[in-house]
Amino acid sequence: MRQTIVRDVSDLPTYGYGPRSGPWWGAMGFMALEGMGFAIAIGAYLYLYAVNPTWPIGASPPDLWPGTVETVIYLLSIIPNEFTNRAAHRQDLAKVRIGLIVMALIGIALLVLRGFEFAHLNTRWDNSAYGSIVWLILGLHTTHLATDVGDTVVLAVLMFTRHAKPRRFSDVTDNVFYWNFVVLAWLPLYVLLDWVPRL
Repeated sequence: MRQTIVRDVSDLPTYGYGPRSGPWWGAMGFMALEGMGFAIAIGAYLYLYAVNPTWPIGASPPDLWPGTVETVIYLLSIIPNEFTNRAAHRQDLAKVRIGLIVMALIGIALLVLRGFEFAHLNTRWDNSAYGSIVWLILGLHTTHLATDVGDTVVLAVLMFTRHAKPRRFSDVTDNVFYWNFVVLAWLPLYVLLDWVPRL
C-alpha cells in the first residue's frame, strides 16, 4: 500500500494583492471587456465624424466647463486614491476608512457633475447620429463611474463593521486599481466628446 504525503497549508494566506489575488484577475478581465466596449464606441464616433460633412450634426459643440471640471477632479483624485492604496497595503484601517470616504465623496461629486454634463451636451440622444453616439459614450462611462462609486461606498461601510478583515484590504486595492481605469478611460473620451466637435 502506498503512503500519501499530506502537507499542512493552513498557515498560507487566504488573500493576496495584485496578480496574486483572484478578484484582481477578475477586474482585469472586466476592464478588458469594458475597454473593448469603449474602443467600439470610439470607432463608431470617429466613423460618423469622418462620413459627415458637418460635425456635430444639427447641434453646437457641448459646453466645455462640465467635462473640463470633471477632468481636473479625475486627475486630482489620483492623489487620495494612491493614499488609500498605500494605507490598504499597510492594513492601516483608520487611513483606509478616511481614503474610502474621500473617494466616495469624489465619486458622488463626479456623478453630480455628470448630470450637468448631460444637460450641456447641446443635443438629445434622439436628435441625430451625433447625439446618439455622444449619449452612448457618456452613458457607458457613467455606468463605470457609478459602478466604482457603489463599490467604494460598500467597501467604506464594510470597513466600519466586523467585516474589516485583512482580506478586505486586498479588495480595497482592487477598487483603487479599477478607479485608475475609470480615470484613464475618461481622458481620451474628454478629448473626443469636448474637443473633436470644435475642430
